[in-house]
Amino acid sequence: MNSKGKLYLIPTRLGDNPPLEVLPISIKKIIENIDDYIVENEKTARRFIKRVSPNKSQPSLNLQVLNKYTSEAEKNTFLNACQEGTSIGLLSEAGCPAIADPGSDIVSLAHQMDIRVIPLVGPSSILLALMASGMNGQGFTFNGYLPIDKSERKSKLKALERLSFENHQAQIFIETPYRNMKMLEDLASTLQPNTRLCVACDLTLPTEFIKTKPAQDWLKNKEDLHKRPSIFIIQKD
Repeated sequence: MNSKGKLYLIPTRLGDNPPLEVLPISIKKIIENIDDYIVENEKTARRFIKRVSPNKSQPSLNLQVLNKYTSEAEKNTFLNACQEGTSIGLLSEAGCPAIADPGSDIVSLAHQMDIRVIPLVGPSSILLALMASGMNGQGFTFNGYLPIDKSERKSKLKALERLSFENHQAQIFIETPYRNMKMLEDLASTLQPNTRLCVACDLTLPTEFIKTKPAQDWLKNKEDLHKRPSIFIIQKD
């Protein structure tokens, strides 16, 4: 019998709307039963936990921070409580843990330590955007962030456009929100005029915007995406 604790992958909101508008009640039940968490930011994690479970004791929470400054030695201790029989929640900053998120290192460690990993249902901006794009949901690639350098980014966009055509794939990527408008300008000017481009931003929020149209049409009507979390998808048919 495995007496180890479990690692729960706990999704969060994509914005500041009430948690249970977009998350199932099962998330609330899990959070009410777990005091140990691995999080990206302690302040926002505590705020989220309080919003989901207002009566939960904040002093009882044990939060370990996982971000770009976390050393490998620290990561290797994060699941010690699971080894001793205590379940841990892995909490993303936005959306699903381990998807475009540093949590994948912890999930990999859990498998190495024979700790059961339990993914919970919640919003993934990547999948929500693909669902609403009208593009190929059976063949797609998520590419993360593209190069910051303008010439390198344009070369990458052309390469992704070519791959999309050759493999009949939707190509998905993201950008830092304050650089969204530059990305949109580069997409509209670099892609072939009839390549489909979907822009999906503020997913699940009242300001949600999702639109797919030929790249050339984005030159005429540019949505204001500045500082709005966005997903970009292209497909060349």
